[in-house]
Amino acid sequence: MITIRQSQERGHAKHGWLDSYHSFSFADYYDSQWMGFRSLRVINEDRVAASQGFGTHPHKDMEIITYVLSGQVKHKDSMGNEGVIKPGEVQKMSAGTGVMHSEFSGSSTETAHFLQIWIVPDTKNLKPMYEQNLLPQDQKDSLIEFPVSIHQDAKIFRGRLTKAHDLSYKVAPGRGVWIQMVSGSLSVNDKVLEAGDAAVIEKETDLKLIGQNNGEFLLFDLK
Repeated sequence: MITIRQSQERGHAKHGWLDSYHSFSFADYYDSQWMGFRSLRVINEDRVAASQGFGTHPHKDMEIITYVLSGQVKHKDSMGNEGVIKPGEVQKMSAGTGVMHSEFSGSSTETAHFLQIWIVPDTKNLKPMYEQNLLPQDQKDSLIEFPVSIHQDAKIFRGRLTKAHDLSYKVAPGRGVWIQMVSGSLSVNDKVLEAGDAAVIEKETDLKLIGQNNGEFLLFDLK
């Protein structure tokens, strides 16, 4: 079964410096039907104005993953990590027993556009950890797994499919898949996804992904 969650159905918050779309209930947006999907708890598509951002705040017992699409994200945390996340880079912070951090646009002129993803870990009270790695930028027509460790039986892939190119993906029994469109368009078993749309996939074993318009997407394979 494949259910389409259209982009315009997401929660939306606009605060001047922040323009954010929420795939799941978050902050002031609440929808009892969209509290998460398996261990996937948050997918926020954020646009943060130049030099603005989220001030220092706490997290605990959550795997927090940031994927930058354009602009830069400036990160600082209580573990001593400080730096800039650039387009195509993936950052993962395991909040574990507790961590404080801030995230700002790393440019004085450019908006930062990124996805922030939260996954519920399989173990509580872990030691906080930080990772940051670059995905290959010239990769097309294939899936690349995010090069970060996640404390959960979950995998995240980035896919890019040019028009008419296709990929097959096998879903293991009992697992679910969430596909989040980043840009362009894509068909999943003949269901078309546009930028910002998502596909919720349960009880399917074979997926056929076909590029429609230079589709970029994230695929979550979840227990």
